[in-house]
Amino acid sequence: MGFNPEKPYNNLPLLPPKADVETKAILKKLASAGQFLAELKGYAELLPNKAIIINSIILQEAKDSSEIENIITTQDELFRAMASDQASMTQAVKEVLNYRTALYKGFNLVKENNLLTTNMMLAIQEELEQNKAGIRKLPGTKLVNDKTGKIMYTPPENEKTIRELLANLETYINANVDDIHPLIKLSIIHYQFESIHPFYDGNGRTGRIINVLYLVMKELLSEPL
Repeated sequence: MGFNPEKPYNNLPLLPPKADVETKAILKKLASAGQFLAELKGYAELLPNKAIIINSIILQEAKDSSEIENIITTQDELFRAMASDQASMTQAVKEVLNYRTALYKGFNLVKENNLLTTNMMLAIQEELEQNKAGIRKLPGTKLVNDKTGKIMYTPPENEKTIRELLANLETYINANVDDIHPLIKLSIIHYQFESIHPFYDGNGRTGRIINVLYLVMKELLSEPL
């Protein structure tokens, strides 16, 4: 794969990718994915009491996305927490509610600017983590198999390299010069963002928020579902 998992992958290839991303197998999947996405958009636009229903769906998305990172809570805990003061919330509940706030913040920024920039990614991650740690500046980040302890991947190190890779990603996200379908570009964007792994924490959740925002930006979704 061109990298040693135990060494920082500072030569992560820039975008656009040189590989063929429109193979027959990919295009077959694209057709069905596009159909389901169009149905979702249609349902969202027909919902009665849209704000109430969409808010509850987004809360479920926040819960499920956070659960991937072992931030575990329940719908009951979330709804009770929303009706009480923040002092009584568990840390897991706070993090899930932060996810929802970050998603809405990104949604409003994208709707206002019709762009998805590095600064927006930073703002989303800051809302998620409730700190200003920003882009990784210190070495030592490694992705490790939880069960075996084996190092699976070491993302790029040093802020300059990370920022250069993010600038390239930003250009790729917002460029409208190619004819690659947005759903194919979405998968490439997600791969690249997670490979850059720009933050100390919150990369997975920020990446999944970016996915939704990109679909909104490309008008494949009207709401951040």
